[in-house]
Amino acid sequence: MFLVSGPDLAVACAKSGVIGSFPAPNARSVEILETWLQQVTSALSDCRDAAPWALNMIVHSTYDRFERELALVMKYQPKVVTTALGSPKRVLEHVHSYGGVVMADVITPALARKAADAGVDALILVTQGAGGHTGNYNPFAFIAEVRKFWQGPLGLAGCISSGRDVRAAQLMGVDFAVAGTRFIATEESMAAPEYRQLLVDSDIEDLVESKAVSGVLGNWLKSTMAAAGVDPEGDGKGKQIDFSGDISAGKKAWKDIWSAGQGLGTIERVAPVHEVVAALRNEYLEVLRSEQAFVNEALNQGALA
Repeated sequence: MFLVSGPDLAVACAKSGVIGSFPAPNARSVEILETWLQQVTSALSDCRDAAPWALNMIVHSTYDRFERELALVMKYQPKVVTTALGSPKRVLEHVHSYGGVVMADVITPALARKAADAGVDALILVTQGAGGHTGNYNPFAFIAEVRKFWQGPLGLAGCISSGRDVRAAQLMGVDFAVAGTRFIATEESMAAPEYRQLLVDSDIEDLVESKAVSGVLGNWLKSTMAAAGVDPEGDGKGKQIDFSGDISAGKKAWKDIWSAGQGLGTIERVAPVHEVVAALRNEYLEVLRSEQAFVNEALNQGALA
């Protein structure tokens, strides 16, 4: 998650049994990024039961740290590399050379097909309602379209905020779910305390979908747009994605305008990662128990005969 996830969050997630990740540009310099990678690998080196950790790489053509970050990927060899805002081709050969896997974030069936043709190991469908730069498509339709040509591992991102959401994603035909906003409101995230609390205090009606921030459609917290003097009705004309320079500390539009996915209404308090993961697991298991009870009742009544 841009500007809010770092090594502490990634490690806490991995130790809790789920893949934790952070975008490489969240580190203000390549030197700091290497320190982060050292922290993650050291913290997890003796944790046999930990889940893998992932590094998210921006592969956009304007991103001028790409080559130096790729060198660090080869040095620290994260098991999972996710790519965003560009073609995964730029990292595939390198990551595959040490046995890692590449997952590509995609927002359209066309981009999904391109990533599949390039040889990615998994696709992550970013759907309507996702936080930050969002998708345009309903998950039911998007999954169905992509499953016409992709039978490999498939993930879903967008409004994954509860164990029930994870189970629903599985029933729609994906293999794993990707949660973002729920983990911003954790003790281990790099989000400002005010940002975390705003998520607790907000619901879906406190969001606005707008191109005004960066020229790309995204979901943003209305109050932060107002504080920054940005009109949500603006079309973002003249703005374009620019990942040159220090994007973690520079005067970029998205630094002070906070994003969230439409599933933020389930967040009731700021909590440590292990509690969030435990809640997701318990919610998921409760849904499975409810499903089994429903099936048993239907069988008893002969409804499924």
